[in-house]
Amino acid sequence: MAVTISSACISCGTCVDTCPFEALFLGEEKCEVIVDKCRECTKCIKVCPTEAISLPNPTRGKGKKEAKPVETKPAEAKPIEAKPAAQIEKKEATPVEEPKAVGKRTDKFADCEGVWVFIDQTDGVIAGVSLELLGAGRNLADKLNVPLSGFLLGHNVKSLTESCFQYGADTVYLIDDPVLKDYRSESYRDCVVNICNKYKPEIILYGATSNGKDLASAVATDLKTGLTADCTMLDVNVAERLLEASRPAFGGNIMATILCKNTRPQMATVRSKVMKALEPDKDRVGIVIEEKATVQEKDLLTQVLSIVKDTTQRVKLDEAHIIVAGGKGLGDEKGFQLCYDLADVLGASVGASRDAVEAGWIDHHYQIGQTGVTVTPKIYFAIAISGAVQHVVGMQNSEFIIAINKDPDAAIHNVATYSIVGDAFQIVPKLIEEFKKVIKGGEVVNV
Repeated sequence: MAVTISSACISCGTCVDTCPFEALFLGEEKCEVIVDKCRECTKCIKVCPTEAISLPNPTRGKGKKEAKPVETKPAEAKPIEAKPAAQIEKKEATPVEEPKAVGKRTDKFADCEGVWVFIDQTDGVIAGVSLELLGAGRNLADKLNVPLSGFLLGHNVKSLTESCFQYGADTVYLIDDPVLKDYRSESYRDCVVNICNKYKPEIILYGATSNGKDLASAVATDLKTGLTADCTMLDVNVAERLLEASRPAFGGNIMATILCKNTRPQMATVRSKVMKALEPDKDRVGIVIEEKATVQEKDLLTQVLSIVKDTTQRVKLDEAHIIVAGGKGLGDEKGFQLCYDLADVLGASVGASRDAVEAGWIDHHYQIGQTGVTVTPKIYFAIAISGAVQHVVGMQNSEFIIAINKDPDAAIHNVATYSIVGDAFQIVPKLIEEFKKVIKGGEVVNV
């Protein structure tokens, strides 16, 4: 048995996020249920805004009536009195293990197999997002029961394959050639398209770096396949072997799950700090498959004459341990100064919502969210921020989120670890005063 979903469903996705068994997904017209996964826990029923979800038995779930006590006499057992429904102790169902693909495939993409991750490197240093994607890719590959591979391009970069194995890869496809020393769209694109046509991966993930986004779009164009950009969640439908790439849509008001049903490979780009890297296993080893570059320097239309590194001193929000972020609820630039005051006491970095940036209160480099920076600090103060989806996706993985907002119904409270409902102009000065008592010279004292 499983819950049923009527045509009243508006595909808001609230139930999908709530289901602890991942039994729900957004279909083409409405939310759909995976019958084998549903445990009828009724959590989705309680959160559905249109009451489109119900149980097959109307006496269960939302609107259920209290059952009358009855006496039952099981065979060879003492008679027991059943408790009214309201008195029955509820126990959380134990989540079942994710199904894994087994057996020989017979689908139209049976010749495509494996999850690949682009190992983005510059000057012999792997981008952090590539290691994070190896962690996400490992999860997808295990569900599909396929190997996880990295593909690494560059010159004198073979030593980097060890890190790929330590962070989860089973195989690394390596193309090491002087023509690939510096990233260029045409050289990297031709080489990647060649190995894709040869080995036929099922899924390819790229970090949303400048190189990753450029390469992903170029490869997708040549392979005539789909690409979902700036994803914040990745999962896979094992039964249909579909990558479920989710990202905010319609100005951040909803989460859209995008499928690539008709072409392979399925591709997505993901921002830094959205996924979490696995703990490196120093003893882990894998297989290196070396391929030759399919382009020569004389065939390329572009040349790298020099590389000028940006030496501008900018705050690196994605590396900050504490962030104090402000939103439009602070009223104006003078009100936004409250964030700087608190940050000075805590030794924190300052961030902002899109509304605060667009109002001109702070530079766009400090914007946090889908169209800004994704951060994962230990402590995140969200001051007078409403909690729009486009902002939340950029900070929801923070270790502790402290929300200060006078609106008790603000969406930010839904993701907050601690919420303070009240006027920020009254609360923050009091916090500053108390923090000053226990923090001196950047260290906590008198606690």
